[in-house]
Amino acid sequence: MTIYTQASSNVRKTWLLLGSFLLLIIGLGWLFSYVFNNQTILVLATVFSLLTSLVSYWYSDKIVLALTHAQEIDHAKNPELYHLLENLCIASGLPQPKFYLLEEAQPNAFATGRDPQHGVIVVTRGLLEKLEKPELEGVLAHELSHIGNRDSLLMTVVVVLAGLVSNLSNLFFRMDWRRSDDDNKAGALLTVLALVAALLAPLAAFLIQMAISRKREFLADASSALLTRYPEGLARALAKISLDRAPLKVANPGTAHLYIVNPLRGRAAASWLVGLFSTHPSIDDRIKALRDMSV
Repeated sequence: MTIYTQASSNVRKTWLLLGSFLLLIIGLGWLFSYVFNNQTILVLATVFSLLTSLVSYWYSDKIVLALTHAQEIDHAKNPELYHLLENLCIASGLPQPKFYLLEEAQPNAFATGRDPQHGVIVVTRGLLEKLEKPELEGVLAHELSHIGNRDSLLMTVVVVLAGLVSNLSNLFFRMDWRRSDDDNKAGALLTVLALVAALLAPLAAFLIQMAISRKREFLADASSALLTRYPEGLARALAKISLDRAPLKVANPGTAHLYIVNPLRGRAAASWLVGLFSTHPSIDDRIKALRDMSV
């Protein structure tokens, strides 16, 4: 996979993900409709899956911005920040994304938007205050690369779909389990399958969320180094961000994979499950790769 083929690959992965989600919801709807002897569930599941697939594609960026409580940065009050991004956009040939700010002490950032024309870069207050200009430039170039590579589309769609599947599973356990028809072996088997599906659906959604390749971070790091022609800037930024102990209040496992560095700190970051399914390569490996580019 190269920098030039990543964008088209991520667009294909997004449509594959949306199609898989559509089939998953319809399949769960069929099982649940049998268990509760109500065909309306299947119809609603089909309509629901179609609508949410469309919404997740067109509005996933707005949903993520709402979840993180990010606010748009005023161009007039932050001309130097916009000027830094403008130079990177000119060098990369990408349109200017919008800037959003999280009032958080932890230095971090992420990108969202379904395509370069609707790109958004979100930075924290800590990032602006704690990084030097070359380091900040490296982070912005990294996030701009995510937008250009269509990583941001794939990552934000995953956030929405994973949450919806989990909510559907919760709904299953709140429904009335009494059936009007006689029990039989086939019906009992399908009931068990529906129960298993409802239990495993959140796990499946989580695994889909974590299935995004770690290579996307290495690729965005490499793209940033090529764009700024100064790999050391991003390498130093990654070291500072990873070592900063300030918490990110809006961070949660569902959106952690969006950030340039895992925003979870303390026990949440150290849990074996988070480490097992982490979409971020280790900081040491990323820094080594960047510094090898400088040799």
